[in-house]
Amino acid sequence: MTRLGAGVDSSGRLSDEALEREYGALAEYSAALELSPVERAVAVMTSAVRDATNGQQLADAATETFGFEAHILTGDEEARMTYLGATSDIDTSPYDASHPILVIDIGGGSTEFVLGHGDQLDFHVSTQAGVVRQADRHIEHDPPTAAELEAVALDMRSILEAAIPPEHRSGISRALAVAGTPTALAAIAQQLDEYDPARVHGYKVTAAERDKIFARLRTLTLEQRRQIPGLHPARADVILPGIVILCEVMDFFGLDAVEASEHDILRGAALAYASE
Repeated sequence: MTRLGAGVDSSGRLSDEALEREYGALAEYSAALELSPVERAVAVMTSAVRDATNGQQLADAATETFGFEAHILTGDEEARMTYLGATSDIDTSPYDASHPILVIDIGGGSTEFVLGHGDQLDFHVSTQAGVVRQADRHIEHDPPTAAELEAVALDMRSILEAAIPPEHRSGISRALAVAGTPTALAAIAQQLDEYDPARVHGYKVTAAERDKIFARLRTLTLEQRRQIPGLHPARADVILPGIVILCEVMDFFGLDAVEASEHDILRGAALAYASE
């Protein structure tokens, strides 16, 4: 977790510190790939890089210094790969445009929503709402104050109202939630001392369970949150805005539960590029 998007919302650029963290991660991946018989090494970059004025600098370094085929994804590409990854292991045939699958991807700098049925995308949007971005905007105290968490909620409600047309707000048959917030909730709910993707994938996080975990975590300091079984210590500082975002999303779409999914844009990108 390199926190590449930290500060992008306020500065409009990737910070030097974030770039150094990212270069370190790319160097480790590059070294590991030298030991593997890969035919193609691809690096995909999403919201933070797409939004940053110096995003191309990272893409160029990924290619020229570390040997990756770098792609700054468009919003359309990101939506397609997110949906492909999340639905790659489920039968999508029972769903249609009137009763679609919703894929929710709560990232660091953005949250994506993709509605689809079968292999068809019916609607998608990338919003300027992510756990790092909202934390940077609204949270200053540890633990966050009630007013700060409510500010995240109000911001998210406004973003959802502007981004999702009324015709796409109801009728969801199945909701798949990818990335760190829902998978962390699934791990915390099961009190996993050691993260187990097999137990997290497909776990249904109910609104009641989500609220119970939120009520517990919101009173803890950052150091105390880092000790919670199932919560990766590096995610402890953004889990609360992440849960708030998920709360607002579930309320907005009228969802009583979401399925945590380990299959996200990384799987979708691998499938997409391997088929070319």
